[in-house]
Amino acid sequence: MRKVMAVLAVVALVAFAAPALAANPFMDVPMNHWAYDAIGQLAASGIVNGYPDGTFKGNQPMTRYEMATLVARALAVVDMNKASKQDVEMLKKLVVEFKDELDALGVKVDQIDKRVAVLEENIGGWKIWGQFRFDAKFAGERDLYGDEYNLRGKNEFDLNRYRLWLRKTIDENTSLTIRLGRSGTTLQPGVRWERFYVETMLPWDVKMTVGQWLYDWEDESGLYIDEDAWFTDAIVKGFYFTKTLGMADLAFFVGHEERDATVNGEAVPGGNDRFVGGVRANFNFNENFRFAINGLAFLLDDDDAAIATDFDKKVYWADFGVNFTPSIAFKGAYFIEDLDRPMVGSVEDSPNAWKAIIDVKQEAFGFTSLWLEYAKLGEGFWFYNNNNGYDAFAWDAFGASNLINRNINQDTTVLFASLSQKWNDKWTTFQRYFVADFDTAGLDDTTNWTFGVKYQYTPAMSFELAYDNVDWGDNNAAGYRSGDDHLIRLRTLVNF
Repeated sequence: MRKVMAVLAVVALVAFAAPALAANPFMDVPMNHWAYDAIGQLAASGIVNGYPDGTFKGNQPMTRYEMATLVARALAVVDMNKASKQDVEMLKKLVVEFKDELDALGVKVDQIDKRVAVLEENIGGWKIWGQFRFDAKFAGERDLYGDEYNLRGKNEFDLNRYRLWLRKTIDENTSLTIRLGRSGTTLQPGVRWERFYVETMLPWDVKMTVGQWLYDWEDESGLYIDEDAWFTDAIVKGFYFTKTLGMADLAFFVGHEERDATVNGEAVPGGNDRFVGGVRANFNFNENFRFAINGLAFLLDDDDAAIATDFDKKVYWADFGVNFTPSIAFKGAYFIEDLDRPMVGSVEDSPNAWKAIIDVKQEAFGFTSLWLEYAKLGEGFWFYNNNNGYDAFAWDAFGASNLINRNINQDTTVLFASLSQKWNDKWTTFQRYFVADFDTAGLDDTTNWTFGVKYQYTPAMSFELAYDNVDWGDNNAAGYRSGDDHLIRLRTLVNF
């Protein structure tokens, strides 16, 4: 291939990144040459250097090593926001064609492959995806207690989730992510900005996230399913840093929450403003064993004693995971809280809790998966995750208010099981069972069970029909719930 023709092929890829007008530095390329401007653009971008004597020698055949050098330099400057699909396909072919020469030149082909993958993933610079979820709910009782199953009446058609994600890739190390979602009620739905953050790489391979983002350390450790995080799975506005150091994955964040509400333009206390911070170190000793230590702190700007549940809180926990096989794991965690003052109804300011989990994938049994969880909640222990509705609504994927009868001044034991059977690419069945044993005289156990079926209509769209039943017990003491209720839910879910 003549050198001039090779240059023209590369110009097509980097034209947007190179200066529109650039002087041609080579003495053997006259201004009236048909490729004068193209060669000048690439010289200005550092892609072509010419020879020591100041010539380009465009009529000489280009060696494969010279072409490989040209490809590597072009990849370094190509503008991913303006590269077309055809441009990226050409780059992929050039990398494959000149792989051996690139290796011989000491160019890390895996890094080039990564660069091409980034280009391919972010053609045009923007990526958009989202989710739509619509539930038709039919309850057994109308407003039995007013909060179970989150219904506004006996039956409800609820567009409870519509999310639109937008991601702008700024360069290889920096991106902007935005998520729009639902706000308001079923009767008066609206749209709100739920997430907006920038991710970038800092020196020493530290990744920084700044803006409003979500962290979920319990999910990273595999400590829950459904939406049953105790403390994390929470949105924070602030700075988040992560770094991998040997076998350790380290994380640190600091944020601030403005928690006053506004009604008719006037501030109404909904809680004190507070700083939120956390530290996590997760050690991956090998593929079969990991161990993590975590700490969170919620520190008020001003302590308002009038808000009974609002005071400085800290929680520390250690968790582990053991993989007996790729399909069978044993996991556990121990939590201890450090409360500035005890929760209402308790005298314990350092409560604790623990959980143990057996997680078996369907590949192990062949016909079903199994999640078996046992938890012990000590006196005064409280979940303060608003996404979970605090502890009254933990383990209630369908909204059954499972722990509403819990006496925080007494211990509580929980047994939870979840099974799922994927029969083929279309059909899945599932079952859930929950029982809470309250260490309170005159208070029955609460049980909750579910069974359902899911049909994957297309790769993006599914339908799910489920029956959920909650039983708080019979003739409980005054002030506690008694009786039972149930829900039938038909869910339509679309991911795009």
